[in-house]
Amino acid sequence: MMNCKQATRLLSERMERELSPREKFGLRVHLMMCRGCRNFGRQMGTLRDLAKAYAKSDTGHQPPDPVDGSASRGGENEDR
Repeated sequence: MMNCKQATRLLSERMERELSPREKFGLRVHLMMCRGCRNFGRQMGTLRDLAKAYAKSDTGHQPPDPVDGSASRGGENEDR
């Protein structure tokens, strides 16, 4: 029987690779019995969808510079 740690690991891995039939079955059985892991799986899906939507959005908003935290200029005035 799969525990919650194994189930959450598989929930994460299924975002990046195809699970084997045995992994899918074990995960499905665990999710039928565990509300916490079902919620975790739904939240991961929501976060993935939001991240994809943000990446596709054309807000013109640049992420902060990881070094000094200031807003990136996105290539403008890089020569100054």
